[in-house]
Amino acid sequence: MAQGHKFQDLEETGAALMDFINSSELHKLRGVKDAQHMLYDRHTETKKTVTQILMDVAQIEESAGQRLLDMQEEQKRREQDSNSLEEQLKQCTAKSQITDSELQFLQKEFDNLLNSEQELETLQSEVNEDTTEVIPSSVYVAKLYYLITKIKWEYDTEPHILKGVHYGAELASPIHIDKSSQSPGEVSDHLWSFVNSEW
Repeated sequence: MAQGHKFQDLEETGAALMDFINSSELHKLRGVKDAQHMLYDRHTETKKTVTQILMDVAQIEESAGQRLLDMQEEQKRREQDSNSLEEQLKQCTAKSQITDSELQFLQKEFDNLLNSEQELETLQSEVNEDTTEVIPSSVYVAKLYYLITKIKWEYDTEPHILKGVHYGAELASPIHIDKSSQSPGEVSDHLWSFVNSEW
């Protein structure tokens, strides 16, 4: 029953369409057809335009996304460079502090050297001009030995013990030698090893 009703609707629609075609003038039908073609052409053109716009938008989004990734990479690289420079600055600051300390030490050594040089000149002057006063040779030799070797001896030790401090260019080194366990040559070689041979 329902199937027969559908056919009846289809027949009525077909008949209505035929009546419309028969009653319509040919030029009106052509006008409708032309309008339909124009509408289809506009639809096709609009579809192409929208498709192109969507493709352009997708390309712009992809390009913007890539630029964002590149910017994030660049920011990350700059942060790494900044951290590296900060670490280098810390190291340079630490080296600068060490250099300042070394400079102060060298300045003290230089001042000591100037004082020693003045003392040597004074001793030399006293020796050259000594007419009434005799400088004990052991004191003169000890002072001269210090100026050459930079070793200050402790004199209140046991006779077979050599004890003192060598004030080198970089650090002070304690000296403690038992002469009874070494030959005089070994003791001499050990002591002369402290003396800088570069002039």
